This record gives sequence, C-alpha cells and structure tokens, in this order.
Amino acid sequence: MTRLPQAMPAVAYRTSLPVDDADSLVDTTLPVPRPGPRDLLVRVEAVAVNPVDYKIRQSTDPGGEPKVLGWDAAGTVVAVGEEVESFQVGDDVFYAGALDRPGANSLFHAVDERIVGHKPASLSFAGAAALPLTSLTAWEGLFEHLGLHAAAPKQTGTLLVTAAAGGVGAMVCQLARALTSLTVIGTASRPETAEFARRFGAVHTVDHREALVPQVHHIAPDGLDFVFGTIATDHNLAAYAELVKPFGHIVAIDDFGQLEIGLLKSKSIAFHWEFMFTRSLHRTADLAEQGRILDQVARLVDAGILATTAATDLGKVNAEHLREAHRVLESGKAIGKITMTGF
Repeated sequence: MTRLPQAMPAVAYRTSLPVDDADSLVDTTLPVPRPGPRDLLVRVEAVAVNPVDYKIRQSTDPGGEPKVLGWDAAGTVVAVGEEVESFQVGDDVFYAGALDRPGANSLFHAVDERIVGHKPASLSFAGAAALPLTSLTAWEGLFEHLGLHAAAPKQTGTLLVTAAAGGVGAMVCQLARALTSLTVIGTASRPETAEFARRFGAVHTVDHREALVPQVHHIAPDGLDFVFGTIATDHNLAAYAELVKPFGHIVAIDDFGQLEIGLLKSKSIAFHWEFMFTRSLHRTADLAEQGRILDQVARLVDAGILATTAATDLGKVNAEHLREAHRVLESGKAIGKITMTGF
C-alpha cells in the first residue's frame, strides 16, 4: 500500500460567520483520518456543494475547533478497513457521506463503504461529485416515500416538482421521466431555470412566484397525484391540498417550523419526509441500500439514461471558491450543481 502523508489540506470553519467574512471558511491543514473497520479512505478528487453546507455553517458553531463541511464527493480509494467487503484500493467512487462525521472538503476522507457507490465510468470526477446527495434524495423520495416503482415504466399520473432547476429538483425530474410514465410539472421563476428544468425532464413548467393553483389546473385539470416539495412547502401546503387528488402523496425535503397538516385530512393525502441522512445518522439495518442506489444511478448514467447536473466548476477546492459557492446557494439563484476539482 502507498505510504500516506500524516497531514492534508482541508477547508474548515471555526465559528459561524456571514459568508462575506473571510473567516467564514478558511484553508487549513488537518491530520489524515484513519479508516475504521467498514471505512474506505478516499483521496478526494472533486466535491460539490449543497444547501446543507451553508445551513450547517450558519447554525452550528464549532466553538473554535475546525469543522469540515462537504457532503458530495468523488475520488479514489487509497486504503480500506479490515472489514470492507465491496471495494479495494484503486476503485473510483462517489458518495454523499454522513452528517455526524467530518465532511469531504479535504484531500483525504474516511467514509463507510455501505453508503458509497462505484463512480460512473463515463463521468469526470466533478460530474460524478454532483450526483450523490441529490440522486439519493430523489430516489428515496420517489421510490420509497411516494411509492413509485422504478421498474414499472407504465406507472402514470402527474407529479409536481418545486424548484425543478435546483440540484434535487432536476434529479427528481430526470428519474421520474426516465423510470416512470408520469407527467412532470416543474416550478421555475426565470427563463433560464425553466429551460434547465425542461432539459432535465420537466414536460411543463410553472412560475412558483405566482399562484400555483390556476397554473397547475391549466395543465392538469384533474389535479396532481404526487408532489415533491423542495422549497416553500409550508407556504404552498394550502395549494397542494386543493390540487392533490384524494389519496395522493406529498414528500418534502425543506426546512420550516409549523405545518397545517390538517388541510390534507379530508382527501386522505399522505405526507412524507425525505432526509437523505436518516440512514447514516441512525445506522439503520438497510444502511447499505444507499450504496446500492448509487450503483444503480451509475449504471443509468453510463447507459445514457441519466445525466449529471453539474453546471459550474469553480476550480480548485479552497476556501475562496467554497465561500463563492456558499454565496451563490444562499442567494437562491443557483442552477444545477456547483463543483470544485482538485486541491
């Protein structure tokens, strides 16, 4: 085995600060982690940035200790734990990691093999790094919570996807169009985001800045069977209660306080949460399902059925570029995924 260094470059934060503060994310040097029994040690070649990164930076103060963010990565396995079963040194991988462990904004990263997939051979490391968190979120939301079936392309109905040009929204649109016969309606507020949503599978788009009910009824007069909510679920719930058919389903991934769930009772509409980190946080018995999902996504990508949603690569992984990525995501104007390649 190649001898590994003792220290590595990383990007971290030590206190919660606004993104415009130069100390909100800083370049640093940290010890190279040692893999546990089921861990892979990955040399990180590319990362992608998600809203969870800036939300943790804003809400979790590490009290002066360096905290590394980053929950989308692709790289090469350089060491394995003694109980690893599915990977070996030299394998190229992609994964989203776990919230209760350090993130992947570092040259080397330790991750449980059960939540790791083999990188799509047809993609660059950056293209692959854009996929794990969003594809896992979309897959779990569609096929585990909404009850759709990936192997049943004749399954029909109408699905509304909010913020369909975002990382998760675009992946939901792709999977629904590729693996079901659902009619996909995406929400978008600008011409460029509407075009991006249609490119990745939305058949129709509506403006989420305007009233949803008349726009959706114009397209789907009989209403919706499913909603995949990525933003403003609390604000939109009354509209969903009007639009969704009896016994329909809503899945949400966004953050909010209270929800008037009673609005859904008369139609027996089911409400589901999707949180991609649930399996890793609670060490569920089916933890390895995430690795299987990522391997399936890789096969679909290599078959030309799915595409990466990587839209912008900022260059090297460093504090300056990560601050810029956080700034764009905080603005709410990101299209697709922002990636960085190399250290």
